[in-house]
Amino acid sequence: MINRVEKLSLLSEMIAFAKTDDKIKTIEYNFLLGVSQQLDISREDFDYLMKHPIAYKHIESYSERIVQFHRLVLLMNLDNERSTKDVIKLFNFGLRMGLSHECINKVLYLMDGFPNKIVPPDVLIDIFKVQYN
Repeated sequence: MINRVEKLSLLSEMIAFAKTDDKIKTIEYNFLLGVSQQLDISREDFDYLMKHPIAYKHIESYSERIVQFHRLVLLMNLDNERSTKDVIKLFNFGLRMGLSHECINKVLYLMDGFPNKIVPPDVLIDIFKVQYN
């Protein structure tokens, strides 16, 4: 289980990812708010993070890093307006989390074959299991 600091870091990272063009769309905001609720982060803390990002804290749990990467994939594809800049940013976030570049590339490649470009969680887990074993 991840602690409060790690949860805040995860959410701050997602907010930074969503602010690629310096503004967050309503659909992205609502998604981030939902993630904050899942992580048991108060609305007050969420609002604070929107204006004041905190430093990245590396998550020790490999499975939590995969879940976070999946959240970022979902966030990127919410509005169906994925740019090369978004893909590069997602790739770099994945590398910073310590995920395999081969696995990240595979997810990015397979994404286009799924409805709404959303890789199902079981497929994503299988991709990263190969690297972990």
